[in-house]
Amino acid sequence: MKKRFSVLLLCMMLVLSTITSCGKNDTKSAATTATTEAITSSETDVASSTTASATDADHLNLKDRAGNDIVVPLEVDTIVSMAPSTTRVLLDLGLSDKIIACDTYSAMYFGSELKKDIPQFDMMNPDNEAIVSLNPDIVFTSGMSASKGTDVFAPVRTANICIADIPSASSLKEIYEDMNFIGICVGKQDEANELSDEMKEIVSKVEEIAATIPAEEKKKVLYEISTPTADYPDIYSAAKNTYIDEIITLIGAENVAHDNDTPWPALSEEACIAANPDVIISGDTYTADPVSVILATSGWENVKAIQEKQVYVINGNTISQPNHHVADSILEIANIIYPDYYATITR
Repeated sequence: MKKRFSVLLLCMMLVLSTITSCGKNDTKSAATTATTEAITSSETDVASSTTASATDADHLNLKDRAGNDIVVPLEVDTIVSMAPSTTRVLLDLGLSDKIIACDTYSAMYFGSELKKDIPQFDMMNPDNEAIVSLNPDIVFTSGMSASKGTDVFAPVRTANICIADIPSASSLKEIYEDMNFIGICVGKQDEANELSDEMKEIVSKVEEIAATIPAEEKKKVLYEISTPTADYPDIYSAAKNTYIDEIITLIGAENVAHDNDTPWPALSEEACIAANPDVIISGDTYTADPVSVILATSGWENVKAIQEKQVYVINGNTISQPNHHVADSILEIANIIYPDYYATITR
């Protein structure tokens, strides 16, 4: 049960960010003025979300994505990544050789792309002494680590190691901004923005096609993070103020959980049945065969999605990690719900 709960918690990205950050005392070799200017004057539409200014030849003053003041070396050579979403970005920026430690989920998902036998830490209960001993230039954290309302990286911060916190994004815009921030921190802003631009291009194409879908073809969608069981009868879903809800709306469909007051509502089976969705999509990463389980669930026989066997499972890890690979999930969901409209769009 504990394993299932932790997986659900990760997928729902329940975040509380109360982290503050600091910079290291030791400095790297001096960077050029041109590099500093390139970092502080982005031309992207999300640049204003990250404030950067040179404090001396070797460091930048930044605000992390949680709004904390941090000091980052201009040359970042050693990185600890404590969130799989960030690790994926760093890997795609070609920085696998600079990642000297990671969280256990990053190791689980991307271990083959990381250096062999690097230390792994529990993002909720990290070995701070071990992290400090690595003396990294920067530690990227996520809101998950602060979800219990405590600063689990306090000893690392006390050791004057730079902590850059990135609360889980609630919108596609915030994903772009997170990418921009990571790029600035590691000296790969242009490359990070290229990854964001690829995602924006897909979003733009989807928006254009969605505008052509007639109102009478609009489908109601139930997105399930978890499949109901005897131990966990509620169905966790995504409501307004989440990028999953934004995706469903983006492609021209209606999210049946949209109007809930909490971003990650626990829906009763009765409420889901009453909503009578046309399509059910599961991002469940725990159940072996969620589609078969959902189709066979007693009491759902009259739900349109069940009758027409419009029940699908998508890559729950991809959609739950807020980075540029969410574009893959957008296309996956679009082709599930409206295959005749979106078959021509490719990644």
